[in-house]
Amino acid sequence: MTENVRAGQGTRTAGGGSPDDAAVVISPAFKADAPRQYARLRALGPVHRAVLSSGLECWLVVGYEAAREALTHPALRKDPRPAAATLAAAGYVLNQPGVGLGGQMLEADAPEHTRLRKLVSGAFTPRRTAALAPRVQRIADDLIDALGPAGETDLVASFTAPLPVTVIAELLGIPPEHREDFRRWTSDVLDVTAAGHASSLAGLHGLLGELVAAKRRRPEDDLLSDLVAARDERDGEDRLSEQELIGTATLLVIAGHETTVNLLGNAVHALLRHPEQLRLLRARPQLLPGAVEEFLRYDTSVEHSTLRYAAEDVRLGGRVVPRGGVVAVALSSAGHDAPQADGGDPAALDVARPAARHLSFGHGIHHCLGAPLARLEAVTALGTLLRRLPRLEPAVPLAELAWIPSGMMRGPLSLPVRYEAAPAPR
Repeated sequence: MTENVRAGQGTRTAGGGSPDDAAVVISPAFKADAPRQYARLRALGPVHRAVLSSGLECWLVVGYEAAREALTHPALRKDPRPAAATLAAAGYVLNQPGVGLGGQMLEADAPEHTRLRKLVSGAFTPRRTAALAPRVQRIADDLIDALGPAGETDLVASFTAPLPVTVIAELLGIPPEHREDFRRWTSDVLDVTAAGHASSLAGLHGLLGELVAAKRRRPEDDLLSDLVAARDERDGEDRLSEQELIGTATLLVIAGHETTVNLLGNAVHALLRHPEQLRLLRARPQLLPGAVEEFLRYDTSVEHSTLRYAAEDVRLGGRVVPRGGVVAVALSSAGHDAPQADGGDPAALDVARPAARHLSFGHGIHHCLGAPLARLEAVTALGTLLRRLPRLEPAVPLAELAWIPSGMMRGPLSLPVRYEAAPAPR
């Protein structure tokens, strides 16, 4: 997955560059103030030098058109070998099966990407996703029921995190007793600066290996059993290796819930900051599907993409990324630069905005496979909050909230609210 940016502040002169080409350092303070900081960068240009937390320098794409181009440019690939010297100098390990998060589609180019993706794509079709709707609704109602009739709660801990965790765990066939471990491990895995990164990655791989072995002995009606069957029943080039099987399962666990946890947290935060939009959405719940696209555009959970590597010199946004250059696309920034069909202000939150344009699920062959599931969970979860919590307000000043301090994800670490709950319709 994408490596994380340095925890310092300010700028740093890019290796060998002049002070005019100083690298942006994306610190915890930058991430907490990301919308304003990205607006400042966009005003200066669509592509900038940046420094990641390990000291690895990259090119950060903040403009919409440049972002679309970067996500599909044939010379910006997932194969890290052109950047091997730069990566090694910063202590990075090249993506490969069985190491880190290698061996899965997000870190593969075609044709390997095509082979890996088609083995799981059937599980995330709109039709199969729609069939999950009653279960997602039941999970959402159960979580609200557990809150009690009124009081205060951390909505991240009590609702926006457990809902996606439960959904992906049930889809994959992960037993309930392991779900808290998976939640903790995936947070660490997404942040290479975390003290527990290596041990969490080892724990995640180890437990998934044990579950794969258990599903092989006794298959069940779940996606992990289907992946095991796909690996064991196929022959030839289409067959998953055991390492690719574990890598794919790891990706599904992480991408299948961590992104939605923060999508929901960001959406609720946005509504609490804009109470007139909260009132509008309560009055017109039919706006929810479009509002989810607006939340994805306005404050997306995946702040920047996984890394790409220049296989040759690439001209991008008026800059030249040299062969071996590392590129990260600021998806959250691109949404505020995308031309909107309604011609409205992209800096404003508008839950009635028609067809909000964004890149929050990526673009090109790496477009998010789980987008239909994320949309279903977001519409269901937010609709349930609007119906079941007629009073919902911040329990602390929103300016005091702590945000994920590093890495590719954006979201509040907690969201204390006061609420009053209504019973679920029966």
